[in-house]
Amino acid sequence: MKLLDPAFSFNRRIFLGRTARGLGSVALASIMNPGLLRGAGSGTKSGDKWTGVVNPLHFPAKAKRVIWLFMRGGVSHMESFDPKPALNRHAGKSIGETPFASVQDPEKLKKVRVVVVNDANGQQRNFIYPLQTGFKKYGRCGVEISDWFPHIGSCADEIAFIRGMWTTDDNHGAQVQFHSGRHMLEPRAPTLGAWVNWGLGSMTDNLPSFIGMGPRYFDTRDGHYLGPAHDAVKLSVDPKNPLAFAVSEGGTGAREQAAQFQLIQRLNAITARQHPGDAMLAARMRSYTLAGNMQTSVPETLDLDSESEETKRLYGLDHKVTEPFARQLLTARRLAERGVRFIQIMHGDGAAGAWDSHSGLKKNHSALAEQVDKPVSGLLKDLKQRGLLDDTLVVFGTEFGRTPGSQGADGRDHHPYGFSVWMAGGGVKGGVIHGATDELGFHAVEHPHYVTDIHATVLHLLGLNPHRMEIPGRKRLERDFGKVIREVLA
Repeated sequence: MKLLDPAFSFNRRIFLGRTARGLGSVALASIMNPGLLRGAGSGTKSGDKWTGVVNPLHFPAKAKRVIWLFMRGGVSHMESFDPKPALNRHAGKSIGETPFASVQDPEKLKKVRVVVVNDANGQQRNFIYPLQTGFKKYGRCGVEISDWFPHIGSCADEIAFIRGMWTTDDNHGAQVQFHSGRHMLEPRAPTLGAWVNWGLGSMTDNLPSFIGMGPRYFDTRDGHYLGPAHDAVKLSVDPKNPLAFAVSEGGTGAREQAAQFQLIQRLNAITARQHPGDAMLAARMRSYTLAGNMQTSVPETLDLDSESEETKRLYGLDHKVTEPFARQLLTARRLAERGVRFIQIMHGDGAAGAWDSHSGLKKNHSALAEQVDKPVSGLLKDLKQRGLLDDTLVVFGTEFGRTPGSQGADGRDHHPYGFSVWMAGGGVKGGVIHGATDELGFHAVEHPHYVTDIHATVLHLLGLNPHRMEIPGRKRLERDFGKVIREVLA
């Protein structure tokens, strides 16, 4: 019987499925259907473990990897990185009673696709809600940052603050838009991390190229028409259960599972000799090498005992409030050191995301900021002292901002017309404030940037031209390819 006979293929498929329980989604997808790896298979390897489709790069890269921090629910830009004193001066007034009534001009509002008008909450949103926290100037650049983010403030000279962001969805489907450039109601498209995985491939044989941590309730990690092999592998920082589908069937031990991997690779090698030059088979064999290596590389990466107590304190692992996010960010640094290209970390539980402060904004935002502030600053400082910040791009974002007017007694509603994102690290100019919203924080008015401009900038810093990253017959982005935000480049 030949190895590719249908009967053998069926039995082999069952065996592969059982053996691959510890691989997580990417290895399962690529092993059970090696054709899904045709993109990776068409790339080439170099001394830098090159497996991406884009080889050589379109131009020299400033960054090798991305750590993508996303705050789910919508962070208030006014109470974080874009202070608006006018909110205090005009508190309680309707927007029409202020000198800024024109912000509600219908011509300025029509670019958003989903807008709820004339409801009870909508009437309340017309009344200015004062700032719920103070601000201080930080760093040589003198940027004003909320009192809720003092640790990030201490890193201000490393950060480029982009204050003129806007999007077109005023519901939480904007999370999809922020990651793929597509409106939630449109056909699904690959997310930014999947495109990076497709274009650049992996720098390591031991870990996936695209890893996601934290909760996600929207389509923010998938490869879609690039293939499931370019989806993120979801990683938990729980050392006992770090990967989905990671429990071996029937209590298979590590030694027995390693022997199974070796057997499959020997079978693959026989098939490879029968079919020389088969790119799909070569991709499958790389996947199984990755799968076997992950059995040891993932537990080793998650083992933080080797980190110094000083490093743990830097991230906030010594405090109950900061420990969960700190553990994820320290793990992200370890993944970056080990060659992972795109590390996505989502913060904020719940279907919409915990930052969604329709009421109790002060209590909500101050508590959530405490969870992330020190870990994020710890990550930036740790990367810098290890020399990793020079070629690691860190992005801190959210799907939209919050309204200048109140919702209910003490909340703010969704606000797609203006919000803030920041970047630091590989190829980014630190201590920069780029763009602006108007005096109420309503519209992005100076150097406005649609969300795909973030994508274009990230890809550019990685050496990729978004205009040249298309699959025939497929649009890469919903509105456009995005424009590189050159003002923040070093």
